[in-house]
Amino acid sequence: MAARERQEVRAVAKWIRLSPRKARVVLTHIRGRSVPEARTVLAFTPRHAAREIERVLHSAVANAEENHGLVGDELVVSQAYADEGPVLKRWKPRARGRIGRIHKPTCHITVVLSELERTPRQRRPLTGQQQRKLPETTVEAPTSDEKAEARRGAEKTEEVATT
Repeated sequence: MAARERQEVRAVAKWIRLSPRKARVVLTHIRGRSVPEARTVLAFTPRHAAREIERVLHSAVANAEENHGLVGDELVVSQAYADEGPVLKRWKPRARGRIGRIHKPTCHITVVLSELERTPRQRRPLTGQQQRKLPETTVEAPTSDEKAEARRGAEKTEEVATT
C-alpha cells in the first residue's frame, strides 16, 4: 500500500505594513496548531500582527476548501513564517537643519496548511523504570491538633526523664 501524500495549501500576504520581527512573535504561537485552535489564539492575541495573520489564515482555509475540497477544521498550520519586504524610507526634519531617517518596514506573511494525519497510535508497553509503583496502603497525615498533642506528650516525658 503506497503512502498517501499530505496535501499542502498556502496563502501569502505581501507588503504588509508591519515589522517582520513583530509578526514572527505571533506566528510562533500558531505554528503546529489545528486551524480552530489557531483561530482562537489569534482572536485573543492583542497584537496588531494577529489581525493580519488571521486574514492570511482565513485565506488559506478558503483556498483549501474551494480549490482542493478539504475540510477547513481538519487542517493543521504546518508552516508559518514572515519574510522581510522592502523598507519604505522617509525623512523627518530635525534640529539644526539636519534630517532624520525613518524606516517603515514591510513583510510578506506565509501560512501553509496541511492535513491531519489520522493514523491510530499503538501504545508501547512501559519499561521497568517508566512504570510507577503506587503504595499499597495510604497513611493519612496527622492534623495540627494531633501534632500538638504529640509534642506535649514528648515534652512531658523529657521533664520526667530529667528529674
